[in-house]
Amino acid sequence: MQPLACPPDTPEVADLFPAQFPQGQFPSYGWTQPPSSFPNEVWTTETTHRDGQQGGLPLTTEQSLQIYDLLCRFTGTSGAIRQAEFFIYRKQDLDAFRAVQERHSAGAPIEPTTWIRATAQDVKLIQSLRVTESGLLASISDYHVFHKFKPGGRAQAANLYLDAVQLSLDAGIRPRLHLEDASRAATDFIRYFVEAVLRRAAAYPDILRPKFRICDTLGVALPDDDVPLPRGIPKLFQALRAIGLESNDLEFHPHNDTGLIVANCNAAVRHGCSVINGTCLGKGERTGNAPLEMVLLHFIGMGYYTRAKPDFTALNDLAHLYAEMGQPVADKYPLYGRDAHRTRAGIHADGLNKFWWMYAPFDVPKLIGRPLEVSLTKDSGIAGLIFVARQQLNREFRKEDSDIRAAHEWMLHQFDEGRQTAVEWEEITHFFKR
Repeated sequence: MQPLACPPDTPEVADLFPAQFPQGQFPSYGWTQPPSSFPNEVWTTETTHRDGQQGGLPLTTEQSLQIYDLLCRFTGTSGAIRQAEFFIYRKQDLDAFRAVQERHSAGAPIEPTTWIRATAQDVKLIQSLRVTESGLLASISDYHVFHKFKPGGRAQAANLYLDAVQLSLDAGIRPRLHLEDASRAATDFIRYFVEAVLRRAAAYPDILRPKFRICDTLGVALPDDDVPLPRGIPKLFQALRAIGLESNDLEFHPHNDTGLIVANCNAAVRHGCSVINGTCLGKGERTGNAPLEMVLLHFIGMGYYTRAKPDFTALNDLAHLYAEMGQPVADKYPLYGRDAHRTRAGIHADGLNKFWWMYAPFDVPKLIGRPLEVSLTKDSGIAGLIFVARQQLNREFRKEDSDIRAAHEWMLHQFDEGRQTAVEWEEITHFFKR
């Protein structure tokens, strides 16, 4: 059989698509410029001290401050994370909030804000805290407003929320309305409430415009253009922009119950939302909040943060802190899990030995501060052993080398005898003593 001939226009050098996979950088979307529907600027806000804690992080005041300091290291001068929201109902939370206020006044890049229920009583709690902005929980779906209140209904809910908005404006505090369960809410009620808030705020020209956080509380939203309201993220943000809201008036706060959280964040930005709210490493209620490190990786790929980028290596310390707190990230969690950059397959190890870009999505050691790794198992083969030996000893090996062959034969015997766990380097280092 004659070998197939390559087409005449096939290049003599490999096409590695450098515009989309630039060396030393995160993958790019490959646009010369973002589509016109994208905001000019995008950023994130974080809710570790509120939703992360609510989801199981047992934060002391000291731990809250450690997390805040690490997040400030991560964002640096990039403007990637601009605000952090705090509970203020318990002493340790209030102490952490006040300490963070002092750090921010001294130059820390992330502004602290508060989270309260949209009630007059809660607004009074924050009036003495020198708060410039606060989130106000305003449950918006009929699932909530007809069953959370007595007797219940839209009118009662809207009036309660608007009273809190009024008090917030009177106190000089910018209200950020958290429209809970918006992905199961009637659009006409959302529209009515947003317009009512804007009318109240119009009488306060010295206060910045209210913000509206759109919450996919149960992770049921969908990122596709053809999905109708209320589940379709594109149509939901198009409807909000049609009311007259600007990109930076809008935040998106999704959860990951059905696994579409990052796709929904991208869809929100694509259709005119400037701000994503979440937590680094995805901590939060049930399946977690938007993982800001993954969201920001995509923002960088879209062409944002060209002046300064967040320092993704700083989040290794956050992962270590969570492990010390008994709340480690999952072993296979993207980017920062123990096994996120580890292979156990011999064919992958062989590729890493020959041309490591073959099995790496980007320059992981440089950008994330994590090594590419191979576990020595019954499937990793002699190529896996060569990778580990070279990494440990910083010298080259061949398959024919006697120390490689002796160590590999010992490993095979171990697995033939029924071993199920990976071989550690310390077990075979004596084969490489010469």
